[in-house]
Amino acid sequence: MVTTVTTTRALAQGQPGLPTPRPRHYLMCPPTYFDVVYEINPWMAAGAPVDTAKAVAQWQVLVDTYTGLGHAVDFLDPQPSLPDMVFAANGATSVGGRVLAATFATPQRKPEASHHVAWHRENADRLGWRAVTEAEHVNEAEGDFAVLGDLVLAGYGFRTDPRGHAELADAVGMPVVSLRLVDARYYHLDTALGVLDDTPGRGNIAYYPKAFSEGSQQILRRLFPEAVFAADEDAEVLGLNFVSDGLNVLVPHRAEKLSAQVAERGYVPIPVDLSELLKGGGSVKCCTQELRKA
Repeated sequence: MVTTVTTTRALAQGQPGLPTPRPRHYLMCPPTYFDVVYEINPWMAAGAPVDTAKAVAQWQVLVDTYTGLGHAVDFLDPQPSLPDMVFAANGATSVGGRVLAATFATPQRKPEASHHVAWHRENADRLGWRAVTEAEHVNEAEGDFAVLGDLVLAGYGFRTDPRGHAELADAVGMPVVSLRLVDARYYHLDTALGVLDDTPGRGNIAYYPKAFSEGSQQILRRLFPEAVFAADEDAEVLGLNFVSDGLNVLVPHRAEKLSAQVAERGYVPIPVDLSELLKGGGSVKCCTQELRKA
């Protein structure tokens, strides 16, 4: 384990000290085969009715919102035997042109890892990747790794092996801060914490304190004294599973109080309805792997 202690829906020139967007590049996977056929987190109920066409339509709205904001989106091919591939954030973590692929904790998702490795290697020259490393220890990538400009927050307790934190630090050359999750509903870090601003030296987050051990809460309070604390009702609809470009925050649509809180800080909340995918235990961030080049 490693521990170190104008509001428009568009990319525009920001002002110093205020929320400022920057263009992002994302990898996503269509929910062509999305279904809930097993239970590997508290949000899943095997056999619950799933409207795959609705899931695809909701996901497409998310894609269109990203591209409408000026961001680039690449796509990973879905596989018929892997219904959770839509949750692309879990497949790999890239920082500074270096990629650490995931090793999944559950047998149902383990086969996804090879598809992510293959995609990153096939696109390495185009993206300028310096290295694509396969993990030795279990890590579920951006499910448990929240990347800021000068450090990575890393969750453990339910999925990612704490030894994977040191492996990430070695792979990408970034300080890693380990945080222990203690509530099984928030089994990944990205269900309990989201990055609002990843600017080096001034980054900020929103998080749900009750999802973390007391020691980890103390670490977060020290590192992010201006953080937004999410209310119970917003955490309980995976409201923290959002994506921010530094100004625009694509937030699960039922997290109304959280949207108001981030708006008070100068961000632009954009509600997104991914209610069908929530049946699988994921929302906006789970669908979105960021490609961070050198």
